[in-house]
Amino acid sequence: MTTGPNEPRVLEARLGAQLLQGGPRRSPAAVVSRLLAVQAQDLASGLWAIGVRSPGSTLAEVLTALEDGSVVRSWPMRGTLHLVAAEDLGWILGLGVPRVRSTIAARHRQLELDAETFSRSRDLTEAMLGGGRRAGRDELLAAHTAAGIPVTGQRGSHLLMELAMRGVVCWGPPAGKQQSLVLSEEWIRSPRVLEPDEALGEFVVRYLAGHGPATVADLTWWSKLTVAQVNRGLKIAGDRVEEREQEGVLRWSAVETASAPHPTGAPSVLALPGFDELLLGYRDRGLSLPAEHAERVVPGANGIFLPMITVDGRIVGTWRRRIGPKTVTITPEPFTPLGRRVEAGFRRAVTAYGRFLGLPVELVGQTTSD
Repeated sequence: MTTGPNEPRVLEARLGAQLLQGGPRRSPAAVVSRLLAVQAQDLASGLWAIGVRSPGSTLAEVLTALEDGSVVRSWPMRGTLHLVAAEDLGWILGLGVPRVRSTIAARHRQLELDAETFSRSRDLTEAMLGGGRRAGRDELLAAHTAAGIPVTGQRGSHLLMELAMRGVVCWGPPAGKQQSLVLSEEWIRSPRVLEPDEALGEFVVRYLAGHGPATVADLTWWSKLTVAQVNRGLKIAGDRVEEREQEGVLRWSAVETASAPHPTGAPSVLALPGFDELLLGYRDRGLSLPAEHAERVVPGANGIFLPMITVDGRIVGTWRRRIGPKTVTITPEPFTPLGRRVEAGFRRAVTAYGRFLGLPVELVGQTTSD
């Protein structure tokens, strides 16, 4: 064990691991593969989470990755939608789903969702989507209703999530502003198949490669694996991971990314989406978000994370967007006046967001004190 970096160095290392220090243009599949999974209950935020990690990429390119099947969306862990590399979905589900299912069992009983209901739902879905067919959420749930399977009172959402957690369906090709559901077995052409211990070691290494330095508590929170599972995964990972201590805190990193040179000259000011992994990838978020500003990022503690302005990995404000037919209007809401250097960096960051969308940006509101 060695003495590690101070807090700014931890944030710098995390920015590098999370592909937020510039670098080459990357495919959407490469981005989500690096992070293992990208939170995406809000699809638009998830798409920009990929775009901001691949400088110069466009929304059309990310949507193409959904259309060609290299990236899919599902509920691989925590009962939360994530974007993942299609080839990884199956083995991640195998690790992440068991504990989620145990936590929602009582809710299933309340909703009268039993094994017979889930079996009928699966049979209907496989018949409806087989042969490469697609269906939207509403279309599939309407078919359930027509077959005598009620979908009211959150039953529909739980039926879809159960189908996904069982690996029957995933969210695949774009359909307007959302995605169509497809059969995973047909849509995912080359799934990776890992033995249980191999999967556990792979999970730990990949999380740390895309999020480290991080603590065991961070990893258990993010994955909902047990502490025993995480510790076993670290043991299996062996010399692919390393541990460092900083002010009494033990953090782990993947050797692959911890030893990689950090790009220089990249702007340190970012316009990140809501729900970004730079914040939600960790249980302890204090390094990035001071407690006194948490209410500004999650107003009313309602679980909705606003898009964030970051400087060197620290959140210094939020921003809002309004996408029109010819322009995207950005309204920054800094916690304190940004200063000219940071304001200029934020302008560059939102201009990049506009290029990603293929729209010019109109920046409104004052960000500096003068």
